[in-house]
Amino acid sequence: MIKKLRSRPKLRRRVALALAIGIGLLSVGTLYSVLVPEPQTAQAQTDPAVLRKGEQIYNNTCISCHGSNLQGESGRGPSLVGIGEAAVFFQVSTGRMPMMSQSPQAESKPPVLKPDEIDALAAFVQSKGGGVVMPHERGAQLLGSNSARGGELFRLNCASCHNFTGRGGALSSGKFAPALDGATAEEIYAAMLTGPQNMPKFSDRQLSPEEKKDIIAYVKSVTDGNNNPGGSPIGGLGPQSEGFIAFIVGLAALLGVTLWIGSKA
Repeated sequence: MIKKLRSRPKLRRRVALALAIGIGLLSVGTLYSVLVPEPQTAQAQTDPAVLRKGEQIYNNTCISCHGSNLQGESGRGPSLVGIGEAAVFFQVSTGRMPMMSQSPQAESKPPVLKPDEIDALAAFVQSKGGGVVMPHERGAQLLGSNSARGGELFRLNCASCHNFTGRGGALSSGKFAPALDGATAEEIYAAMLTGPQNMPKFSDRQLSPEEKKDIIAYVKSVTDGNNNPGGSPIGGLGPQSEGFIAFIVGLAALLGVTLWIGSKA
């Protein structure tokens, strides 16, 4: 009888401990589901008709290089699993894909697909492993309000390849940083998100969405010709006239010094 009475408190403690652990796990799960955001997915991913359309476009235009399961073909095209809709949007909307021939760098050209076809293809690729998605904003909504800060960020992160006015520049092995003239706000944002070819990726930890938008505002101000302080920009390639004058004056000074030294000798 005494043993039974002693075992009851132990049983109660065990039950209370099990209930406490259960309540704790339930609380942690509830907080996780509330605080952790849902994974980003393509907007059209839930529409089977759009996915079927995207799959058909993929089979017609991409499968020969990227494989039947998006796994890539050796020597022809990389795997597309997990690259996300943003990469598809940039490559296809700028006409870089599909490529007409193998070359060190895919060059921009008029797009082959229509906007709705690009969206369907992007949704199909997004459904195969997820990846980086495009923001909901479009056009003017992607232009930041602080182009001065955008200029500072552009010169710090982008000017070494694209030139400080966005006119591009040569890289190694036949590659180049393209000029940003004519690039849309969506294309610039997608390029910063996905880092096409030699370009690095800029996550939201490196450049916040607001900073990306300020960079776009700066790029559009210099490439659209709205930020010239006066005079001819001469293609926006830099201080060419000043460099030419410095070269002529310096060469004349060197010739003068050489003749003076010669006459003394």
